[in-house]
Amino acid sequence: MIDIELIRKNPEFVRKNLERRQNPEYLKLLDEIIKVDSEWRNVISELNKLRAKRNEITKEIAILKKEGKDIQDLVKQANQIAERIKNLEEVERKLREKRRYLLLKLPNLLHESVPFGKDENDNVEIRRWGKEPKFDFEPKDHLTILKNLGLIDDERSAKIAGHGFFYLKEELALLDLALQRFAIDFLRKKGFKLIEPPFMMRRWFYEGVTSLEDFDEQLYKIENEDLYLIATSEHPMAAMFANEVLLAEQLPIVFTGVSSCFRKEVGAHGKYTKGLFRMHQFNKIEQFVFCLPEESWEWHEKLQENVEQLLQALGLHYRVVNVCTGDLGIVAAKKYDTEIWMADGKFREVASNSNCTDYQARRLNIRYREKEGAPVKGYVHTLNSTAIATSRTMIGIIEQFQQADGTVKIPRVLWKYTGFKELVHRDDLKWKT
Repeated sequence: MIDIELIRKNPEFVRKNLERRQNPEYLKLLDEIIKVDSEWRNVISELNKLRAKRNEITKEIAILKKEGKDIQDLVKQANQIAERIKNLEEVERKLREKRRYLLLKLPNLLHESVPFGKDENDNVEIRRWGKEPKFDFEPKDHLTILKNLGLIDDERSAKIAGHGFFYLKEELALLDLALQRFAIDFLRKKGFKLIEPPFMMRRWFYEGVTSLEDFDEQLYKIENEDLYLIATSEHPMAAMFANEVLLAEQLPIVFTGVSSCFRKEVGAHGKYTKGLFRMHQFNKIEQFVFCLPEESWEWHEKLQENVEQLLQALGLHYRVVNVCTGDLGIVAAKKYDTEIWMADGKFREVASNSNCTDYQARRLNIRYREKEGAPVKGYVHTLNSTAIATSRTMIGIIEQFQQADGTVKIPRVLWKYTGFKELVHRDDLKWKT
């Protein structure tokens, strides 16, 4: 959420920043926010005048009453003012709620280093690591490989749950768990505190962390409950300190979250959806940071460094892109996407790393003070980054390290977690009917 004081004092600065996103609806939103805020301030001014007048009359009534004089007219006047105040308070409440709703829809201010562009095709590549795999055979996609090995079942999962769910069997399930533990151990050694959060959140808190559109396009709602399944552990971790004031000396607070993630993926039409790449349920290890405002850009780079060190340890060929203005969601001020090479020769996202500045903190009312008893200094900054999304990382491993006989070599750093060095054919798992 953008600071309403900034909009009041420098609306043209906000407008020029929003123009970079190339969405005229955001400019209309800004105009409406300015209009509603002006109406709200006028109502507040009128309320303050009426309350002051009511206080004067109340004092006058007390004096006249003490003197035994007639107070009937003043009582009538006081009652009329009280009724007017009551009505205006309701108007004020509605305007305040409308302003908040509109502010929730307005995106974060973009950092100056975000490249201008229309969509993902305009994202700017920063660097690549590793070499493109070369095969002396026709490489296969991960789903074909896994089905041939007998380690995945998409037909029976579709039967019971629909498209976008899978049964992961034996070594594939162990590989998923191994990647989680590998990332957790790596981050804990760097001082990140492990968090397994609630897998459900109430709506008010969810509104604080993501776009309102996600409630229709991404989030699963629990029927007849004010609860939503989490799309990532980022969201409950972000909301953990909602309506609290942290001490500056405690910052930064750095978490690594472990959770299953649940996403409807309504907006995935036309995007790459094969196999494990875009699922309704998957596992992910997340990085999350609460820090002082002046430290957030340094942390953005640190989180990216962690992502790349994990992928390099796995030996995966990847590239990093600076996400352009037209492809950036509303919450982030800047985002890096890390993309793995896949067997069709294309790079696709395996991790995203966002600096959300004070956007989430302002929505969730997470602030800080310099020391105990000191006044509140401001809002913290929040950052989030994938460490490892196991499904997409497994795609990289399977497609980049596939062998001519259909088996898959496992990266050495995972051997101590898996207990095996390759994915092999498991005909005993191919149950036929």
